[in-house]
Amino acid sequence: MTLRQQIFTRKPVDVLLAETEGEHGLRRVLGPVALTSLGVGCIIGAGIFVLTGLAANQYAGPALMLSFVVAGLGCAFAALCYAEFAAMVPVAGSAYTYTYATMGELMAWIIGWDLVLEYAVASSTVAHGWSHYFVSFLGIFDVVLSPRWTTAPFDFDPQAGGWFATGSVMNLPALLVVLAVTVVLVVGIRESARFNAAMVILKVAVVLFVIVVGAFHIDPTNWQPFMPYGTPGIFKGAAYIFFAYIGFDSVSTHAEEARNPQRDVPIGIILSLLICTILYILVAGVLTGMVPYHEIDLDAPVAEAFAARGLGMAQLLIAAGAVVGITSVLLVLLLSQARILLALARDGLIPRRFFGAIHPRFRTPHRATILTGILVGIVGALFPLKLLADLVNIGTLMAFVVVCAGVLVMRRTHPEVHRPFRTPFMPVVPILGILVNLGLMCSLGWENWLRLGGWLAVGLLIYFRYGRAHSRLAHPPHSS
Repeated sequence: MTLRQQIFTRKPVDVLLAETEGEHGLRRVLGPVALTSLGVGCIIGAGIFVLTGLAANQYAGPALMLSFVVAGLGCAFAALCYAEFAAMVPVAGSAYTYTYATMGELMAWIIGWDLVLEYAVASSTVAHGWSHYFVSFLGIFDVVLSPRWTTAPFDFDPQAGGWFATGSVMNLPALLVVLAVTVVLVVGIRESARFNAAMVILKVAVVLFVIVVGAFHIDPTNWQPFMPYGTPGIFKGAAYIFFAYIGFDSVSTHAEEARNPQRDVPIGIILSLLICTILYILVAGVLTGMVPYHEIDLDAPVAEAFAARGLGMAQLLIAAGAVVGITSVLLVLLLSQARILLALARDGLIPRRFFGAIHPRFRTPHRATILTGILVGIVGALFPLKLLADLVNIGTLMAFVVVCAGVLVMRRTHPEVHRPFRTPFMPVVPILGILVNLGLMCSLGWENWLRLGGWLAVGLLIYFRYGRAHSRLAHPPHSS
């Protein structure tokens, strides 16, 4: 097989489905409620508790509510495309697997490598957010941890344009929470889903508390001017808070563990996105109504908004809810990362014996999970939050663009494949998904494009030095 033939070779759907059977298959135990819970668990967290502050303060003002609408629309178009693929090909791997079936091996590897960056860096970023809220929560009880063990040992000063030492050793809480969640994930998907469901119930209750109680402390004059940064600010705010939405596509990475994936996965994707978009818009309205947008706290905006109104008990409840909420986000991100690595390993693009190993008792990809947990924990402990957060959004948007394009390709190349769920209003929905998400990518700074290019360059080096030679599609085991 020539290089050109290999990089454009698509993986047949029947081959994808066959790989989920036998000893390499995952346990099908998740229903629509558990899948929706996983989506909500990953969406509601650092976005609603942390990112809303800076987005309102520096980008959108009260129009942050519209930023969530714009970001939600981009996600909605992509979600409908994800749902068609997930129902048609209920296999671990999300956008990577769908791209392999539609655009060929090289493009699939690029998206798979992009997803590795997205989930790994997002996990480290969320661990940072968890550490900050945990330290703040302890501070309410006058328990103070040494900064030497709660911040990264170095940081970047954008004004000076250079790195500087902080005097800290590491962010120890970030490392410890990642390792603790990793242990839970190795034990099994059923136990992880139950643990996540309990945390989701608690944090949704806290979010509803913020909306209901906060509504009584809104001053409408704080919404004036409504668009202080104009229309560009709405789109910049949408691009920035897009990080808050990356959870819904994690539902598709668990299609192989769904009891009835053709029905349950589309329900989980669409319902989790709808629920969280409504909650985000309401929280943004309450936050900007309680505090003037230019006075919103950047670190713990929701909790500090209630503290500013003298609601001390509410601040305690919100801080506790943030700790719990961000923990569930971390759980789902790490859970999804291991499934992406499993899909890459099945195809031979990374070592199958290690990353594709399934625990004989727990039926989880334990080796990939453990390695992911260790690396994410170390990165979260040593690297500053700003550096990590900047890498996430553009990779997520790129994956969404490719999935929307993949639906268009698959409808033309494989119209005969059974589609239990069909993206409505073809081809309008995927085209709008491509345009909206590309527009949000263009709202991000050139530095993000440069970092993405660097990561993809490393990925291409790995593919041409290892993946291409070990690809099971190009070099089937029986051919050797």
